[in-house]
Amino acid sequence: MTTAAIPTLEERDYRPSYPAAAVTSGLIFVLYLVTLAPSTAMWDTSEYIAAAYTLGLPHPPGNPFFVLLGRFFALLPIAPNVAMRINILAALCSALAAGMWFLITERVLVGWLPERWQRIVGGSIAALIGATAFTVWAQSVVNEKVYTVSLLGLAVVSWLTVRWCDDPDGPEADRLLVMIAYLTGLGYANHMAGFLAVPAVAVAVALRRARTLIRWKLLLACAGALLLGMTPFLTQPLRAARFPAINEGEPTGCASRIGVGCTLSKATFERFMYNFNRGQYQKPALTDRQVSFVAQAEMWWLYFRWQWLRDPFDSHPALQKMLATLFLLLGGLGGYVHWKRDRRSFSYFGPLMFMVTVALVYYMNFKYGASQSPELGDAVPREVRDRDYFYLWSFSAWSVWAALGLVFVWETIAAVIGSEKARVGNETLDLPRRRSWALATPVLALALIPLFANWKSASRAGQTDTADFAADLLNSVEPYGILITSGDNDTFPLWYAQEVEGIRRDVIVACLSLLNTDWYTRQLLRRPIYEYDSLRGPGIYRGKAWRKPSGPPLHLTIQQADAVPSVIELSSPQTFRKEGTGIVVNIQPRSFGDFDGLERADLFVLYMIRDGYPERPFFFSRTTGGYVDELGFTPYTVTTGLARKLMPQIPKPGDGIIVAPGEGAFDLERTRGLWETVFKAPKSMATRDLWVDRPSAGIPYLYVRTGLVLSSGLAQLARTDEAARIRAEVQRIAHATQLEDVLASASR
Repeated sequence: MTTAAIPTLEERDYRPSYPAAAVTSGLIFVLYLVTLAPSTAMWDTSEYIAAAYTLGLPHPPGNPFFVLLGRFFALLPIAPNVAMRINILAALCSALAAGMWFLITERVLVGWLPERWQRIVGGSIAALIGATAFTVWAQSVVNEKVYTVSLLGLAVVSWLTVRWCDDPDGPEADRLLVMIAYLTGLGYANHMAGFLAVPAVAVAVALRRARTLIRWKLLLACAGALLLGMTPFLTQPLRAARFPAINEGEPTGCASRIGVGCTLSKATFERFMYNFNRGQYQKPALTDRQVSFVAQAEMWWLYFRWQWLRDPFDSHPALQKMLATLFLLLGGLGGYVHWKRDRRSFSYFGPLMFMVTVALVYYMNFKYGASQSPELGDAVPREVRDRDYFYLWSFSAWSVWAALGLVFVWETIAAVIGSEKARVGNETLDLPRRRSWALATPVLALALIPLFANWKSASRAGQTDTADFAADLLNSVEPYGILITSGDNDTFPLWYAQEVEGIRRDVIVACLSLLNTDWYTRQLLRRPIYEYDSLRGPGIYRGKAWRKPSGPPLHLTIQQADAVPSVIELSSPQTFRKEGTGIVVNIQPRSFGDFDGLERADLFVLYMIRDGYPERPFFFSRTTGGYVDELGFTPYTVTTGLARKLMPQIPKPGDGIIVAPGEGAFDLERTRGLWETVFKAPKSMATRDLWVDRPSAGIPYLYVRTGLVLSSGLAQLARTDEAARIRAEVQRIAHATQLEDVLASASR
């Protein structure tokens, strides 16, 4: 029997398979394009798309590199609209990151598998697993934040570090470290996660060539490169002083126009540093744990389970846990094999995995996740939404170890099927035959599990309901109106609609959570008065002359607005009276623990009613929940579409207004006109296969609630055909968004 000759480690071809990695990235990019969102989506998607399009500043620290990159993609003629172009940026970054994991996995396998085709298979498995993990996939088909750009940065830095570990004394070694430092700084200008790899790089350098850490010229060059990479932050004071539409934090001392004196001022520096350090969020110290570390680790485990089968309604909990355990074991096995077979690259990748798992869980210091331990209800502090995207780097990088573990299983099965003698240098070893490798190949199908298990939940293809909701809410407001909103999901889509699509820019959107900041109220005072475009506006507002307001919604100077305190103390209810109307309201103080009072946001709502109404129609978005009741304005409001309109007198039934249980005064005719001739979201929501994100289900619930009241009111007027048609639409929305329980309770 002949003995096959296998090349030794020294004889093997170490050249990376860049063409194969490029093809793999290309195929993943195609997958993302097939499942790409054609528009915006919930949470921060609209904020970041609008910020990129307007060269603005999203929430602190402002992510300046992403804004510049997003602006570039917004201008490229690669898709029919701005949102899709920036979504393509997310898809491209994740696809390229998958190519980096391919290269790293292939490199680890060089010292293990003798033939290139085997290593290419291993790299492809890593790319596929990482790309189709739920959170990675879902973030890659809509640009919700900056995380896919950050993922690409981490993956590129990882590949360069692995290359450095191969030859730390080579001619390119120092250049690689300087490039790593530059990309780290650039990554930080995109997101703080740009520094995630730094401790792992330091450990790798210490283990591979410790004397590098005392080469002061090289360290100085790396520090300079790091700072150079962070220079996009310098654009923030300059751009903020131009007062773009999205200007969160407003890190400039300029109050009315840009100038050298106000830009190079103490106020600019203080506001910039406050933004840079994310002072707005008042994150507790790491020693002040919001919940136990065990509970935080359980959150990670919950989100890890999601990666291999996203089961939003817990239809298959046992299967989900089984698959999660499988991929956890594969990753653990892969990590062990990595350590045994290639200590050079493990010196970096092992610490990196520690950083993106245990260290990241500890650093983030989250409360309970929105979907975690539902049996505890509100008895524990919770995040307002699920934070799985903060562990995107963890789930993506895990694919390298999962692939290594799966390749080890593949090799083991092939060896059991049949081996042959092979000569490796002076040694003779038993290695699987080529035919055995082929017969063992079906085990690699495990890598396809997340592709098929997550397709339905991760795909955003055809979803336009968020953009449709934004237009519907804006069109519920009369021309030149003021609209009070609550937070992210009812505000950011409106920014997108107004600034990107140019829909109803005449409406002033005033967000309660942002009214507590000084920069936001300054922007309300500066905001231009946009002309109402009656031709683009709803038909229900035509036939009437809408008077353009003469000034801002507040009769305050910027200095007066800045002087409004964050909280005022009140010992008793205060009477609010709007002159020229019949509005008289007793404002009830809120409890702040040691005292009662009102927040800054409450004061500005009252100031806008005092100064802007009735010249500007005044509306409360129904997404603000019971806020109208808390202020005491409920008797003076009438529900109109998705908002509550403030009336000068207490509205009475008649002329299309009815009294609806749980809603109070309800403008049946105006709402019917909006629903049947203006609203787009009822149709787009009804076509959704799955509403995965339960914390945002309040938006479809609002339509279900509106449709139920509307159909009930029409039925009472014997307009049965209209009532039945709307009821059928409501049923489709409830089914698509898993809100059948709302219909059931309404029927009772």
